[in-house]
Amino acid sequence: MNKQQLITEIRRIAKEKNAVILAHYYTNDDIQDIADFVGDSLALAQKAAKTDADIIVMCGVHFMGETCKILCPEKKVLVLDMNAGCSLADSCNANDLRTYKAEHPGYKVVSYVNTTAAVKALSDVVVTSSNAMKVVESYPENEKLIFGPDRNLGSYINQITGRNMLLWDGGCHVHGRFSLNALSLLKSRHPEAKVLVHPECPKDLRSFADVIGSTADLLKYAVNSDSDEFIVVTESGILHKMYEACPDKHFYPVPPSTTEEGESSTCNECSYMKLNTLEKLYDALTKEQPEITVDADIAKEALRPIEKMLSLS
Repeated sequence: MNKQQLITEIRRIAKEKNAVILAHYYTNDDIQDIADFVGDSLALAQKAAKTDADIIVMCGVHFMGETCKILCPEKKVLVLDMNAGCSLADSCNANDLRTYKAEHPGYKVVSYVNTTAAVKALSDVVVTSSNAMKVVESYPENEKLIFGPDRNLGSYINQITGRNMLLWDGGCHVHGRFSLNALSLLKSRHPEAKVLVHPECPKDLRSFADVIGSTADLLKYAVNSDSDEFIVVTESGILHKMYEACPDKHFYPVPPSTTEEGESSTCNECSYMKLNTLEKLYDALTKEQPEITVDADIAKEALRPIEKMLSLS
């Protein structure tokens, strides 16, 4: 089938099976265009919790499918590729977190949504980049907190709130490889451009920011801003929605450090997110595979911190 035939068939099968297609901002343009809903991790979780579809197709990465299944245990949850993992989720093993908790009695665990179901089950609350600040500030100032696994997001919250949370030493492979030199050079070439930075980026990159926020926050800022130039320091998939929402504005993606410094057509991409394709979406809907399953006991424990997050959001 050609691309248009694929799109037609995907839409037909999804309607026939009462399936909803959810996609993250970091997926390919084709996936975003065909999805029923596109959003960041918080918005996708909220959408999954409210959908009346029989099948949820999560076009994103594995932990997002797990979150959907935990919130909707009675529904069939599909992902497009079981190999679409997450470097952040991989950086925090449940057994290691269990040991760390035992070594720090009296601490509550605030876990980033980019974690496995087993890690969420050991957590007191889950956060996303959209609501992490609000959730952390819901605790008393003297509350002992462990924040993981993203050390950069955790350090940003510590910096802004004056807290001293213990930080798990994990990081995003995409946000960790942005080039500071390339960002500095882009800013020198476009001095009027606003710098939009995701909080998963290291502190030296955040120091350049006019705005620090989740993908959804950065998109909203670009739409509402009077500026017409923006330097974007997050995964390049968000550019699709930025251009779509602001066709007359200019966006300059910062390349990864492995590319030639300066303005470059090379974007910083998440290799896991890019595993989502139209062909795999068609196969997933047709075969109703790969299907996400979560151990019932783990799912029960993981639901509590996710619901706490949603109640605070």
